[in-house]
This record gives sequence, structure tokens and C-alpha cells, in this order.
Amino acid sequence: MAKAEKEKLTRNQRKIARIRRKAERAQRKGRPRTRFGKALTKGRSNRTVRGSIALLINLFLFALLMVFPVVFLVSNAFKPINELFIFPPKLFVINPTLDNFTDLFDLLSNSLVPFTRYLFNTLLIVLLGSIGHILLSSMAAFPLAKFRFPGAKTLSNIVTLSLMFTAAVTAVPNYIIMSRLGLVDTYWAIILPAFSMSLGLFLMKNFMEQVPDALVDAAQIDGATYFTMLWRIVMPAVKPAWITLFIVSFQTLWGNTAGNFIYTESMKPLPAMLSQIAGSGVARAGVVAATSLIMFIVPVVVFTVSQSNVLETMSTSGIKE
Repeated sequence: MAKAEKEKLTRNQRKIARIRRKAERAQRKGRPRTRFGKALTKGRSNRTVRGSIALLINLFLFALLMVFPVVFLVSNAFKPINELFIFPPKLFVINPTLDNFTDLFDLLSNSLVPFTRYLFNTLLIVLLGSIGHILLSSMAAFPLAKFRFPGAKTLSNIVTLSLMFTAAVTAVPNYIIMSRLGLVDTYWAIILPAFSMSLGLFLMKNFMEQVPDALVDAAQIDGATYFTMLWRIVMPAVKPAWITLFIVSFQTLWGNTAGNFIYTESMKPLPAMLSQIAGSGVARAGVVAATSLIMFIVPVVVFTVSQSNVLETMSTSGIKE
């Protein structure tokens, strides 16, 4: 009796083994590992050759869509005036020239306000606004993310709802507030509203919530102050968040013309000067193309330098709750 059961068990094991081998062969036949697929994903791909090629084609097409406006912008900056008005427009320049940049520098050299003054105004507004935005957003997000107090949930909901309002909706209230404070026609009319952008608070709060509470509790037991916990423990852990926030704030303020708040010519930022040039008519089309390229380069350089930190996964030191 025991021998028959043993033979039956052996037959069942062989049957199961055959089914498993058949399933593995079918899987290998349907999704073979390819060297091409491994190369695309650092050896961790199970895609077929057709799947790898289709993925590569799709990525290439999306890359073309992304690079098209950049190529067109760079090409326009080196086009002579007659090529800028060719119809249909040409993507690449036929007779490249530096006349657009020469005309721009001649125009700026004859201006009542030098170019360096516009550049200084822009950098002052951008750096103070971005750094202040990060500091205030971090200090406001820390208690909302790591402490429980009455009204914390209500405040978080208000911050989330404020993301629905665009800058155009808050333009009039901002002007009224700046006017009552006597800050119209000053740098602070642009810098102070930049401090209160709700995107920074929302982003920093969500990232700080992912920091293990054990880190904060251990620092509190050791006698660390709230500022020490924030700047020495939490902020290094959420480095990708505040670098991303700096880039977003930098790009927002870099393109701000401040036309509704600053009227003194010597205090206007660089985009205000460029908008004045753009309104000079078709004769300045080449100069506008050159200035557009100059304005485009700076945010791209900032993003390129810091993109590794933006894409970096937030470290939690391996601690699990």
C-alpha cells in the first residue's frame, strides 16, 4: 500500500515538473531576454527585440517633440532679418549671422539704463525670492508634517486649495496689499509675494512627511531644538525637494516682468527690458530672437547643473518604523 502511494506521489511530482518546465519554455519563447533590451535597462529587461525597438522609437519621437522648440529658438537667434519672415518658416538657418547679437549690444550700449543694471535687478529679485521662499516654506511645512496640533489638518487643506488659484486671480489683491504697505515701485513688491507661493509649502510638507519620525524623536530626546531638527536633520533628507523648489521659483521669477509693480526704469528686471524691445516692431525681430535665446540659456544651465539632485530619490537613512 505504501509502495503504491509512493509511486503515485512520484508520478504527481513528475507531472508537476513537466508542467513547470512547459510553462518556463513558453515564457522564454514569448519574452526572450535580448542583449539589446539588457543594454537599454542595464541588464534588467525581459522585453523582446520588437518591444525594445518600439520603446526606442517612441522615446526618439518624444525627444524630437521636446527638442524641436529648442532648435527653432537657437536657429532663429542666428537668422538674418529676411529669413525670420520666410513663409513657410525654415527650421534651420540658411545664412547664419551674429548681427542680431551685435544689434542687441549696440542697442543696450545706447540705452539710458545699462544692461548690467537690468541683469542685477533680475538676479537680486530671483535669488532673494527663491531663497526666501525655500526658507519660509520649510519652516512652515515642518510643524505641519511632523507635529499634531489643533487646526493642522485645516491649514493643510487650505494650502492644497490655494494651488487652484492662478497668479492672475491674486494679482489685484497682491497689488492692494503692496500699495497699502507702501512697497509699490520697489523690489519687495515682487520678492515678498514670491515668499508666499503655496506650491513650496505643499511640496516641502509632502516630502517631510516621508522622513522617519524616529529621526525627529531621537533628536528631541537628545535635546535638539526645533531649528536644529529642521536644519540639521530634516532639510538634508529632503534635499531633492528644496532644490526642485529652487528651480521652479527661479524660473518663475526669471520670467517676471514686474510691469504691474515696478515703474522706475532703473529698477526694472531684464524681462521688462526685453518686452520693451519686442514692442518696437518688426525691425527689432532679430534682436528679440537673440534676447529670447539669452533668456532661455540661464534657466537651462541652472536645471542642468542641479538635475542630478532633482531626480535623486529622497534618502531615509534605512530606518523603518
